[in-house]
Amino acid sequence: MKRLLAGIAFLSRIPVPGAATFDAGDVGRATLCFPLVGALLAAILVGVRHALFPLLPATVTAFILLIVYALLTGALHLDGLADMADGFGGGRTKEDVLRIMRDHVIGAYGGTALLLNVGLKSSALAALLERGQADVALVVALTLGRWGSVPQGWLFPYARRSGGIGMAITDYVGRVEVAGATVLGLGIAVGLMGWKGGVIMAAVALVSMLQALWCRKKIDGITGDTMGANTEVCEAVVLVLALALG
Repeated sequence: MKRLLAGIAFLSRIPVPGAATFDAGDVGRATLCFPLVGALLAAILVGVRHALFPLLPATVTAFILLIVYALLTGALHLDGLADMADGFGGGRTKEDVLRIMRDHVIGAYGGTALLLNVGLKSSALAALLERGQADVALVVALTLGRWGSVPQGWLFPYARRSGGIGMAITDYVGRVEVAGATVLGLGIAVGLMGWKGGVIMAAVALVSMLQALWCRKKIDGITGDTMGANTEVCEAVVLVLALALG
């Protein structure tokens, strides 16, 4: 239970009793439950969806769902996506990239990345709503989006010498956490979508690995921002594949 509560506190703005007492080790061990946290957030969105659609058009509902999602997470992963886009787009050296990523000002690369990501997710979600497939797709997307960061944290080092919030994952994730998170992610994806869920999870694994290898080449490792960006990208991938696979 402590793993789950620490994961909720780390990945969302949902109030959790005793959240102030969780340390980096607790967060690292909580990665085992990251897929469950995603499923919990998705369940909330599904409840909102039932209240809004078909009362409102699919496009409007999709945007509102993304707004609620951003509020639930404190836009944590969106911030990571913008920071990574600015850093990787504008930085030439590792030091430049890391410095830009820590700058709170959003540049052209970050703004473009956010626009494209939100636009893709909202349009895919609207199409899924019209097909009656949005609920399952949301659960799988938020589950696997968070799972993708767990093997990244196990396999790749943290890029900043000065440390950062992402070190809680890279320093404390072990085989137990990766195995547990993978079983949960696969169980949810396949349980809800059958073989299609397995295909989608394989795609998420591939995207996560390619992104981490890019980070390793560019900045010698991963950071909290790059893991957040990976979550956003993987969620978009899941929604698009769910749409493509029907």
